[in-house]
Amino acid sequence: MKRHFEIDVDEPVELLGQNSAPNPQEMLMTALNACITVGYVAGAAMKGIRLDKVEIQTSGQLDLRGFLGIDASVPPGYETIRYTVTMKGDGSEADYREIHETVMKTSPNYFNIARPVRIESQLVVER
Repeated sequence: MKRHFEIDVDEPVELLGQNSAPNPQEMLMTALNACITVGYVAGAAMKGIRLDKVEIQTSGQLDLRGFLGIDASVPPGYETIRYTVTMKGDGSEADYREIHETVMKTSPNYFNIARPVRIESQLVVER
């Protein structure tokens, strides 16, 4: 089934954007958060745990010298992405720890970000 979505992406004013939508790096972290949230919710459901809260806060630092090509020794992306998940419900701490470990082993986006992924690129120029 073909699906169609439009997702707005922008940059802060300081990077010549309008600050009207998340930037690409925020979208990357949003995709990670959404994927692992599914894992936490599914893991809790499989254990019969009622969840009252699943909150994930993610952060990373970019050095714009790499992104802007100012310094070739500076990576253009994140060297570390950190996240903290807060869960509340009727499960035990051991239950939540087990779910957390499972999410880190089985989440597609965690997997895709946590290790190098081969990207195959093709350029098509139309005139």
